[in-house]
Amino acid sequence: MTHDHDLELRPTPAQTEAALNPPPGRIGGDLVVETLAGLGATTVFGLPGQHALGMFDALRRSNLRYIGLRVENNAGFAADAYGRITGEAAPLLLSTGPGALTSLAALQEAASASAPVLAISSQIPTAGLGGGRHGYLHELPDQAASFRGVVKSVHTVRAASQIPSAIAAAWKSALSAPHGPVWVEIPQDVLLAETSLPVVTAVDAAPEELLPRPELTAVAADLLARAQRPAIIAGGGVVRADASGKLRQLAERLNAPVVTTFGGKGAFPWNHPLSLQSWLEDQHTTDLLEDADVLLVVGSGLGELSSNYHTFAPRGRVIQIEADLGKLESNHPALGIHADARMALQALLETVPERADASARERVSTLLAKVAERIDAQELALEQQVLGSVRRALPDDSPSFWDMTILAYWAWSAFDAKAPNAMHSAQGAGGLGYGFPAALGAAAADPSRPVLAVSGDGGALYSIAELATARQYDLNVTWLIVDDGGYGILREYMTDTFGQATATELSRPDYVALAESFGVPGIRTSPEALEADLTKALAAPGPSVVVLPALLRMFAPTHLG
Repeated sequence: MTHDHDLELRPTPAQTEAALNPPPGRIGGDLVVETLAGLGATTVFGLPGQHALGMFDALRRSNLRYIGLRVENNAGFAADAYGRITGEAAPLLLSTGPGALTSLAALQEAASASAPVLAISSQIPTAGLGGGRHGYLHELPDQAASFRGVVKSVHTVRAASQIPSAIAAAWKSALSAPHGPVWVEIPQDVLLAETSLPVVTAVDAAPEELLPRPELTAVAADLLARAQRPAIIAGGGVVRADASGKLRQLAERLNAPVVTTFGGKGAFPWNHPLSLQSWLEDQHTTDLLEDADVLLVVGSGLGELSSNYHTFAPRGRVIQIEADLGKLESNHPALGIHADARMALQALLETVPERADASARERVSTLLAKVAERIDAQELALEQQVLGSVRRALPDDSPSFWDMTILAYWAWSAFDAKAPNAMHSAQGAGGLGYGFPAALGAAAADPSRPVLAVSGDGGALYSIAELATARQYDLNVTWLIVDDGGYGILREYMTDTFGQATATELSRPDYVALAESFGVPGIRTSPEALEADLTKALAAPGPSVVVLPALLRMFAPTHLG
């Protein structure tokens, strides 16, 4: 008897001919790029190195587009952003040892933010594997060990025939909820050796859906239906699951106020009558959430930033929907539902009834008025003026990428992202240098709209070399550099804690002249001219730099007192 699936597995005559007579001159590196193309990849990021040359030589025989950055960590940030924007696993090609290790900080950010990155590194020759000290260039006793605590999964190849399956398994891992970075390493000799293996064509590596357990969603629906003061915290998991529409339906059905975490910016409309916006570093917001008798947390682990620095202590029942098993109930007891946010919200929508609550919108407006009063009392007009200028200059459909800088910390709480998946920052792992290279990755993903990067001068110096990348590939990124002559937020922290700052002051290069030396237009602006200058730069095709000399201050925290 012949089954349907037998017919599906039977090769066509053309496939049989191609398999029996593969083109000559192929090496292990060709299997890498063929597998990536077969999985649906179109763009790869990276940096060549001696052990990885077999992969890079194979690129010229493929249709994959290559975006080469100047530092491996920046290539990782670019791949991270490409993965966030497209929802695809972004290939990142790296060399062994120093090249591989330089990407670690970027991969930590991708892991913290659940960005799908498929890192493929070379390794020393097969004969050197196993932990012995053979003296190969770039040799590490166990290179993969450096990545196991950072990425979702590690896949080591030792023969050419293992390459397609290893990359397919890694691809599936990267795109299974929760998304994240994965690591594949292939020895130099395997990448360089000639192969007569058939050309890799379509590869099936579809991720599995993470469905909620129905008995748990039934209990959650019952709790929400009987709640008197429900509230919702929406995290980055809502954005990654493309579940913003379902979240809004549920919030409106429940009449429940919604606050978005900094990673969940845009998950709920900023000016909706039920929107608490993103004021999580605020005691008034903390009080409202603690007062909820049922708190629904979707796609957030309620970590340090999402819990007002762990001062948040819910008094009611907590329902937590989270795809990352390690985050489930890690900070607060809850009805934990291990599931993709979209699937779980759909299950709740199918059972939760309409709930009338005339007071919900009034509580939201009262809270936002209290927040505004608190901020206005601190004489921070300059900071609000600058952030407002950025928002007005940036087209509503353009994504923005923010480094770890004071203006970004303001944006976490006070910036309207306008849409899901539009505002991104390095707040997951908190490393410097993310904004500009990440924006380059987003521009590579979608060249039809301008992309904004925002950095302080300290973070800008981490990635200044990528101005060459922006110019080489003519990427449509405008880079706003807020120059205060140092690590501004660390200056504030140290002054507040110790009475004076140490090691926070930086020599100030001429960023406009520096940009122009790369062939990138630059302009020095002021708070008053920022909106017009930024609007003009964003409207012009290709890369540009806008430098704003300004000393910004943070609003006072509420968790310390």
